[in-house]
Amino acid sequence: MNHSCAEPAALPTLPLPGRVQLFDTTLRDGAQTAGISFSAADKVRIAERLADFGMDWIEGGWPGASPKDTLFFEKMRDRHWSRSRLVAFGSTARPGGDAAADQGLQQLMSSGADAVCLFGKSWDLHVSKALGISLQENLQLVHDSIAVMKRHVETVFFDAEHFFDGYRCNAGYALQVLEAADAAGADALVLCDTNGGSIPFPLFEAVAQVKRRFGTQTIGIHAHNDCEMAVANSVAAVRAGATHVQGTINGLGERCGNTNLISLMAVLKLKVGIDCGVSDEKLSELASLSQFVNEMANRLPWQHQPFVGQNAFAHKGGIHVSAVRKQRDLYEHIDPLRVGNRQRILVSDQAGRSNILSKMQQLEPEAGLSADEPTVAEALKRIKELEAMGYAFEGADASFLLLLRRSMGRFQRHFELVRFRVYDEKRGHHEAPESEATVQVRVAGQLRHAAALGNGPVNAMDRALRAALVDAYPGLEEMFLTDFKVRVLTTKEATEAAVRVLIESSDGANKWNTVGVSTDVLEAAYRALNDAIEYKLVYDGVPAPAE
Repeated sequence: MNHSCAEPAALPTLPLPGRVQLFDTTLRDGAQTAGISFSAADKVRIAERLADFGMDWIEGGWPGASPKDTLFFEKMRDRHWSRSRLVAFGSTARPGGDAAADQGLQQLMSSGADAVCLFGKSWDLHVSKALGISLQENLQLVHDSIAVMKRHVETVFFDAEHFFDGYRCNAGYALQVLEAADAAGADALVLCDTNGGSIPFPLFEAVAQVKRRFGTQTIGIHAHNDCEMAVANSVAAVRAGATHVQGTINGLGERCGNTNLISLMAVLKLKVGIDCGVSDEKLSELASLSQFVNEMANRLPWQHQPFVGQNAFAHKGGIHVSAVRKQRDLYEHIDPLRVGNRQRILVSDQAGRSNILSKMQQLEPEAGLSADEPTVAEALKRIKELEAMGYAFEGADASFLLLLRRSMGRFQRHFELVRFRVYDEKRGHHEAPESEATVQVRVAGQLRHAAALGNGPVNAMDRALRAALVDAYPGLEEMFLTDFKVRVLTTKEATEAAVRVLIESSDGANKWNTVGVSTDVLEAAYRALNDAIEYKLVYDGVPAPAE
């Protein structure tokens, strides 16, 4: 039976645009995010990645505002982009001077960029309070700055700063500012929700009014996320006729950020059916593009980020998992592969047999389990027992795989721990502590002993454990820890509380996560380390030694 659903009827409003231009300002507005600082080299790498992706416009920064931005534009003079165009950002001329001689405008002209984006005031309150000039003088500044720039640069965008606040307080003047920019030859009038306080309904009406007033002129939207509506406001603006959208990768930006272009591209293409210059192939790179920018920003990814987050298509409840096993769109609004993501089946105390089967199919498709096998029931029972103790397997796939193998009788230890001892010594108030671990293990009946120093007790234990095993299992030499988290499970017991340790390990090509729980943090760390090593050996196909 065909259960396909028809698309809803189009709203009786303005026709949808045939093509929307994407304007990326990650390197300028995104760089203003608290805690993020891109070097000039970082900016070059991000710009090249955005160009490879095919972004229409890439705003690189404000030449002359900082040595870093000036250096970036110098480095970009030899760019060879097939489609993307570089944009320099700056302000209209300073009040009281000749726009043709304005130093800031001169730096923009000589930046080597393909286009310039000038911002100017469109809220009368900002003109009188922030600039301290008359409303008429501001109109002249906007007009003259754009007119001068157009004589030297082919494409000039005008960012109408604080437009929606200005439109709400004095619509006549806000529109006069746009008229001054339009008369001077601006190639797009970009309406900025600079304070991020707008919501979609009045914003839609304002954009629609501007579109009707300026006809064929390109209207743009630049939304901030202070009400968590930047993407919604941008989509509303497009629905009202905007064909130029500014934003950043992952929604980076000052305060609460900007329009998240990752989400916006997916929504425009997959939900609204609007061409934003992104092919199906490029759309499948959204997750990797998001991850790349996070890496360059030295920023942990938001695991719940729509479309590309690790948990965007994660299923935990047994009923949900049972449903998506039958038909994935019962609980998934799109195929995650379309945006470069994947479905995740989480295993927890809320799991059912469907979770176990789906997870096993992902991790070991050759296992061939069925729902009525005792192994599944045993694994489910054990998972719930362990999670009652504080274990969490939804972020520890490697530990979960080992648990399943044990339930199936398919796991043999590669080594047995005999003992470990960890010393953590601190001498004097200002001296750094010293950590040393000694480990004794048994491999195939043979005792092996090793000691190691480390940057902290867990690092020392990790080094000593692998040192004791590396002769028997040389592949462990390439293994290292990439992340380590400790969570206190209950606060009532204070220092007597159980802790959960999550460890991420890597061998340079793959990453895996393991978990350990105990009232002793070193014991919890050892359990996670043990699983990390066992998983590496299982993954590499190393046979367990005969006893």
